[in-house]
Amino acid sequence: MRCVQCGSLKDKVLDSRMSKEGTSIRRRRECLACSYRYTTYETIERTELRVTKRDGSKEAINREKIRGGLIKACEKRPVSMERIDRAVEEILTELHKDHVSEVPSSSIGAKVMDKLHQIDPVAYVRYVSVYRQFEDVGEFIREIQSLERRAARDPMQRRLF
Repeated sequence: MRCVQCGSLKDKVLDSRMSKEGTSIRRRRECLACSYRYTTYETIERTELRVTKRDGSKEAINREKIRGGLIKACEKRPVSMERIDRAVEEILTELHKDHVSEVPSSSIGAKVMDKLHQIDPVAYVRYVSVYRQFEDVGEFIREIQSLERRAARDPMQRRLF
């Protein structure tokens, strides 16, 4: 690794440990030239997934777009950034498990909705309202009622209102 301080290629690893639930290795390093300490992460390089959008165009999957959507939905809600990052990792892992190189954007949206439903019901309704392009209050009410029906079937689900 090249030192970010002086650019030297000579360093030593001080500490290595697993992070992010075993999906990466965190290494503490020290530059042998200037003694600067820094952290690097080693992760598995996956094959690149491509997203097929509604208009038929294709682009590389963007982790930050998924993360941004989750952050926006969870804004001002008691959801930690750690939980959001873990949800992004879970979504990407599920997409890679399908062993396909192209994924429709609707599939990604559905997985995001599932994660938000597990994380926070208000964030879920926020995301669904934008994703499904709600146009009136009635659609919000119907979605909240469907959440309440699901919660009635699941005793572990907390009440929304």
